Amino acid sequence: MLIGIVGAPNKGKSTLFSALTLNEVDIADYPFTTINPNLGVTYATKECAEKDLGVKCNARNSLCINGLRQIPINIVDVAGLVEGAHEGKGRGNQFLNDLAGADALVLVVDASGKTDSNGNSCESCNPEDDVNVVRNELVEWISSIVKKHMSQLSKRADGINALAEILTGLKISKEEIKEVIYNSSLSEVKITWSKSELKRFSEEILKKSKPMLIVANKCDAKSSDKNLIELKSKFGSDNVIGISAAIELALRKADKQQLIEYIPGSNTFKIINENMTKEQINALNYMLEFIKKSNNSQSISNKVIFGLLDNIVVYPVEDENKYTDHFGNVLPDAVLMKKGSTALDLAGTIHTDIAKNMLYAVDARNKKRLSKDYVLKDNDVIRIVSAAK
Repeated sequence: MLIGIVGAPNKGKSTLFSALTLNEVDIADYPFTTINPNLGVTYATKECAEKDLGVKCNARNSLCINGLRQIPINIVDVAGLVEGAHEGKGRGNQFLNDLAGADALVLVVDASGKTDSNGNSCESCNPEDDVNVVRNELVEWISSIVKKHMSQLSKRADGINALAEILTGLKISKEEIKEVIYNSSLSEVKITWSKSELKRFSEEILKKSKPMLIVANKCDAKSSDKNLIELKSKFGSDNVIGISAAIELALRKADKQQLIEYIPGSNTFKIINENMTKEQINALNYMLEFIKKSNNSQSISNKVIFGLLDNIVVYPVEDENKYTDHFGNVLPDAVLMKKGSTALDLAGTIHTDIAKNMLYAVDARNKKRLSKDYVLKDNDVIRIVSAAK
């Protein structure tokens, strides 16, 4: 699973990436600080099943800190996107290709309104412009790929299959293409879509295949309040999160340096080093007041994974009585599954042979036998019984 961080230049994307991953990257207040994509790992967090089962887990594929499962998620921060990128401007197609494998996008805008859509300084720019520029460039990117193959598509009676072959590199599935074509009332046989039809398809397939969360950054600036309200009004409160990536990064670094104890996602922290200067203490108090009333970078990961991508967490085990794997590890793996997935789908994530030879499943909480088409619930602990060795 991969989250892509996108946005116009100089919006704080790299600062957010560093806050999410604690990776050291180049950060500066000028456009195109990021040239090559930054790759890292962040975490989606969920209360571990150990709490209500009364056991202590031995996390293997994730971390568990104070009963909180931290499930690793790959993340990429790409170069700033300018208007005309699909035509080669700025980092152009390289930027767009870096996003091809993303499952969801985090679109970072400057809530303070102090940078324009090209990343240059200004006094009162509208962050809504950042959203529109980036969305339009992504739509044009998809449109240009489909348009390049229009001659080939016009000869194929199986348009959905043909499009799936063309767009597979963008992590767009046949099922998503089929749903968009049907809902948009577009032809699927010997496709010769008009310009408006192509744009409509590209807009809808972008929404379907790469759902997007708008992150209003720099919300510690006084000028951000009005802009944040307007962004939520325009794009929906559930689709916009206001944060300060700079404050989040500072807190995570202070925690790493053992100046404070800070759990990502918390709205407080504890000072553990009493030898700090007055300036450091004042800065920490300022940041404390901010996080008490604001979102943080952890809410971004959780919103994307459990909201936009609609995942749940399931724990596969081999012993339903001890909740262990073959080696005796308690609740070793926390697996992300799409809501609506079945026990058979879970078996497939373990091994194709186990899924192929699956007999039934067992709910480890109540020891009840479950069918292969049992629909998984969040926090399920499941044993897969298979004839495969």
